Amino acid sequence: MATREKILVALSGGVDSSVAALLLKQEGQDVSAAYMKNWINEDNVIGDCPWQQDIVDARAVAARIGIPFEVVNLMREYREKVVAYLLDGYARGLTPNPDIMCNREIKFGVFLQWARDHGYTAVATGHYARRTPAADGHSFDLVEGADKNKDQSYFLALLNQAQLRAARFPIGHLAKPELRRIAREAGLPTADKKDSQGICFIGEVKMQDFLRTYVPDRPGPIIGAADGRELGQHRGLHYYTLGQRRGIGVPSNADHENYVVTGKRAADNALLVAFDHPDAPGLFQNEVRVHSLSWTRDPISGPRAAEGRVRYRDPRVGLKITPEGGGTALITFDEPQRALASGQILALYEGERLLGGGVYV
Repeated sequence: MATREKILVALSGGVDSSVAALLLKQEGQDVSAAYMKNWINEDNVIGDCPWQQDIVDARAVAARIGIPFEVVNLMREYREKVVAYLLDGYARGLTPNPDIMCNREIKFGVFLQWARDHGYTAVATGHYARRTPAADGHSFDLVEGADKNKDQSYFLALLNQAQLRAARFPIGHLAKPELRRIAREAGLPTADKKDSQGICFIGEVKMQDFLRTYVPDRPGPIIGAADGRELGQHRGLHYYTLGQRRGIGVPSNADHENYVVTGKRAADNALLVAFDHPDAPGLFQNEVRVHSLSWTRDPISGPRAAEGRVRYRDPRVGLKITPEGGGTALITFDEPQRALASGQILALYEGERLLGGGVYV
């Protein structure tokens, strides 16, 4: 180990961040851990918000490893920077991504600043991603995790170089089964804990239940995108997203063809649907614009071929980026892409290397 760093691990109470802390400790780093207290479900949203148990588990992990532990209260910042973004986006008919915003604004934003204010040089998380020295010798690249089934580079698409310099991803080289084996052999209390599937740091809460609590219903017409016929009524555009097949409230036709959401029309609060065919109006797009472009290292200044992940879990696809100035770009896909929802994130890649990301207009 060349240099001993003072690193603060964001210990969530899950197995991934537990092993991240363990590996750094085994490396000989000066490691401490903190649980980010972002949400306690004060408004009694339906669902499981296990923050108390997560703190218990995180504290037990820190004790087992032998590192200091504390709870950092970021509830106000989380409401301002993530929850407000989420609710405002849905209220305007968009499909926000709170996990990506949580990483940019909280973990590697407010929490990173808190760490620096308390003498730490870096923040480590349990993301399945890798940080590698760039070819220029003085900056860093963000690369997909070695376990392609768990890769989380997509969720880091809006990080900038300054954030990446201070980020550490100790488990990015591991496969999940190997990580759990390490946790069991070390006797970590989270070794067999189930992975969380909820909204970032909110817990096992269904998005519809969360939205129902904070965004008022605003019913409107369900319109056939192909012929303009009114097919029914929806409860509110925020309950639906492009490509959605279930829960629309319009029955299939005599041929058992199902409807799919193809758009939202703010002018008359209309939900647009069509039969789930490749030629459904608005369902597939060859081109899309993105705004709020963010680059992990060097900005792309001219037309360039690259790859993109149009949503988490989707494979990378070929595309061309044409910057238009002001943090916007025209994206032209090699093949039409399905259900690109306004407000969602396009992650941009060169092979395994994450270039950055932008928000669908």
